[in-house]
Amino acid sequence: MLSAYIPQGGALDRLIIPGDGAIPPTAVWIDLIDPTPAEDILVEKFVGIAVPTREEMREIEISSRLYIENGARYMTATLMYKADTEQPKTTDVTFILSDHRLITVRYDEPMPFTLVTNKLCRTCGPAVSGESVMMDLLEAVIDRAADILERIGVDIDKVSHDVFEPEGAQQSRAYQTIFRSIGRRGDITSKVRESLLSVGRVTLFLAHEVDGARWDKEMRAQLKTMQRDVSSLSDHATYLTNKITFLLDAMIGVVSLEQNNIIKLFSVAAVVFMPPTLVASIYGMNFEGMPELRWHLGYPFALALMVVAAIVPYLFFKWRKWL
Repeated sequence: MLSAYIPQGGALDRLIIPGDGAIPPTAVWIDLIDPTPAEDILVEKFVGIAVPTREEMREIEISSRLYIENGARYMTATLMYKADTEQPKTTDVTFILSDHRLITVRYDEPMPFTLVTNKLCRTCGPAVSGESVMMDLLEAVIDRAADILERIGVDIDKVSHDVFEPEGAQQSRAYQTIFRSIGRRGDITSKVRESLLSVGRVTLFLAHEVDGARWDKEMRAQLKTMQRDVSSLSDHATYLTNKITFLLDAMIGVVSLEQNNIIKLFSVAAVVFMPPTLVASIYGMNFEGMPELRWHLGYPFALALMVVAAIVPYLFFKWRKWL
């Protein structure tokens, strides 16, 4: 789908452009969502630059993600989407700045794009341009990452409470749930870190190119603020990652202790039943010279001796506080 955003009365007017249509010359933002070859060709003819393919966007080399070609600045960032679902994912988005016009190429729907689109379609500054739209998008991406990390921090505190302050016997039955919760938070945190690292590279690239782009002081200050935010959020993501690793190690230790306690109970049970087994084995030999064989109370005596032989080791273990 090809969308063009045109300044109209203090807001941006969104137009859906068909593959055989025409892009208005006043468009400041051209958004390509899962574009068709016809839409790619239409944008390339209108802007006069090449639009990267999906395979080119997936390149991991920095030189393939941040570069200048024919006067246009190409920046590909990895953004997170579906963060509120059970299967969070990342997607590559390419930003192209050319002649104060922004072209975005994407194949998914990250939430920051929806938020910025709704905002700019309601109101925007009088001097809206491709650079200002990109600043709004990057700022929305950073704000979204901050919200996700904040939510992860709250969830990790709850998991920490479940690990170190279990409520009765409930915790022993919740190991799988806790492990899944820790793993999911670790997965989301790693994706947020990847996204922040990518956005940090984009802001650094823009900072190096801003002198020749004739940006105003407000956008320069906004860019510096975003760089500081990305740095602080990256540090916070690293802290959360370390905390998640600590909780995972602690949970493994708790499970190991629980397993050791179970094995100890089996060992104690085996020790408790060894003396009765010995008594039963002795009286099961049926020797002729065994006086208890002719005794009328021999059988009750053997049963009582087995019970005493089982109780005495148990009381001894309790006295030594091994149970």
